[in-house]
Amino acid sequence: MINSFVALDLETTGISPAEDRIIEIGAIKVVDGKEQAVFSTFVNPEMKIPPRITQITGINDSMVCGAPVLKDIFLNLLEFLEEYPLLGHNIIFDYSFLKTAAVNMDLPFEKQGIDTLKMARRVYANLESKRLESLCAYLQIDSGISHRACDDARSAKLLYEKMFLANSGDEGFLKTVPLEFKVKKKQPATPAQLRYLRALVQMHGIVPDVKIESLTKNEASRMIDTILSSYGRI
Repeated sequence: MINSFVALDLETTGISPAEDRIIEIGAIKVVDGKEQAVFSTFVNPEMKIPPRITQITGINDSMVCGAPVLKDIFLNLLEFLEEYPLLGHNIIFDYSFLKTAAVNMDLPFEKQGIDTLKMARRVYANLESKRLESLCAYLQIDSGISHRACDDARSAKLLYEKMFLANSGDEGFLKTVPLEFKVKKKQPATPAQLRYLRALVQMHGIVPDVKIESLTKNEASRMIDTILSSYGRI
């Protein structure tokens, strides 16, 4: 089996890397089959966490408010990942968020991947559910706290190892694949947009769900349109 990789899982405010933000990172570095190091942190998304995400993950605003923002720790994460392939359950999801962040910080980020979801779909085709927690239950893997980054990263690692042992003749477990996700770089909100937004928020007594300074140009435009349609112009 592939015995050197980084098992990775992210918790996010939603499923769109273009619109949503990372709230937790869990990464476990495995070298020559042995767990070598762990990278685990909450991330301040500079926005309120949607209630449905808190319900799923248990992560709330108070847990991330004092955490670093992504741009302050991203280089540390890249250093931790080194050149190892990324392993995860539907790893392209996690990669898409990191790739988006890298592009917007003008940083290179190309990775090989090991996707336990694709492997499970092939070797356990008859199972009704291929979700990580369902597969862990089926294979009697202690999954820890589901939908928490480090526990899910470790669960994916253990799932890969168990699936390999049960299917050691399957060459698919010996290959990594290039992770590919196209990203269009976001443009930051313009000074004029930020001034207008602050004026609208102050005039109408609005408490924004997001830190205004963190908005992209498109996000700021949508927020302005939403306020104008609800409250009218200044």
